[in-house]
Amino acid sequence: MSQVLASKQRLTPEQFRQQLAQRIMILDGAMGTMIQQHQLQEADYRGSEFADWPCDVKGNNDLLVLSQPELIADIHRQYLLAGADIIETNSFNATSIAMLDYQMQDLSPRINQQAAAIARQVCDEITAQQPDKPRYVAGVLGPTNRTASLSPRVNDPGFRNVSFDQLVEAYSESTLALIEGGADIIMLETIFDTLNAKAAAFAVLQVFEQIGYALPVMISGTITDASGRTLSGQTTEAFYHSLAHVEPVSFGLNCALGPDLLRPYVETLSKVSTAFTSVHPNAGLPNAFGEYDLDAAEMAAEIADWAKQGFVNIVGGCCGTTPEHIKAIYEAIQHYPPRQPKTADHTFHLAGLEAFSVEW
Repeated sequence: MSQVLASKQRLTPEQFRQQLAQRIMILDGAMGTMIQQHQLQEADYRGSEFADWPCDVKGNNDLLVLSQPELIADIHRQYLLAGADIIETNSFNATSIAMLDYQMQDLSPRINQQAAAIARQVCDEITAQQPDKPRYVAGVLGPTNRTASLSPRVNDPGFRNVSFDQLVEAYSESTLALIEGGADIIMLETIFDTLNAKAAAFAVLQVFEQIGYALPVMISGTITDASGRTLSGQTTEAFYHSLAHVEPVSFGLNCALGPDLLRPYVETLSKVSTAFTSVHPNAGLPNAFGEYDLDAAEMAAEIADWAKQGFVNIVGGCCGTTPEHIKAIYEAIQHYPPRQPKTADHTFHLAGLEAFSVEW
């Protein structure tokens, strides 16, 4: 497999950095929001291949790359035509750990590979139409539905339902499949537990060593509420310092909050990060019906101000966003220059739940 991977023309981390230094790039919007608009039923998720699967699979959006590939391709295409430079593979829950919920853990490599292959095909299609604006595939590694830092049992705080080694194994399998399918970038997304993220990063770096080259890495965490912390308790700055050693091309935030509530944490990250900054917030907070009310113009205006203030290098949308949101964001930020990453210094940075820095 490594020979096949080595023969693929690939985006290097340095090439990606050079592009990010020239302009603000656009990430796509929500996949789940777009899928929900189709009101798919159990039979739609199953398709013909999984018609006799032993458990319900409705809600397994990642499975749609196998059962409804044209639907996924069309969603990618809409985001690219709206202005996205980077599209994320439909593989957010495709690790073998998350696929256990549907008894589909053995399908994980195939789902990841196909998710990347679909995105690759559509990116190449649109790039051929607009060769002056190449499009890129970000192979997504989601956080899984388990946490290595916290116990799911309130009466047994020492219990864990997943180990570091299990996470590494699952993430390695997914990473290799995403690369084989044609991903240009590996993206660790919606990280709520830094230990999970460390396992993912360790797996990704191991795969790079195995195949003999590195792809650009994007890391995006999530601030869960107004406390300004991840679910495992870290502040934005502490989260950044905990993973800076991975040397990702970009470090950012996504999900959980709308752009207005996410703003102070975006500003904090832009001040401390030596990597480029990515942000893709929700379209506001969900209403009583679980829907998102922030329209495209309002969201674009907030993100345009981030660009004006020099906070960002990559912007897009998470839950509740659509191609309309991405088009509005694309148009709103065009005339703003990209953020210049912080220059590395000799400050000694430590991180527990909060950051601690010592200047020499």
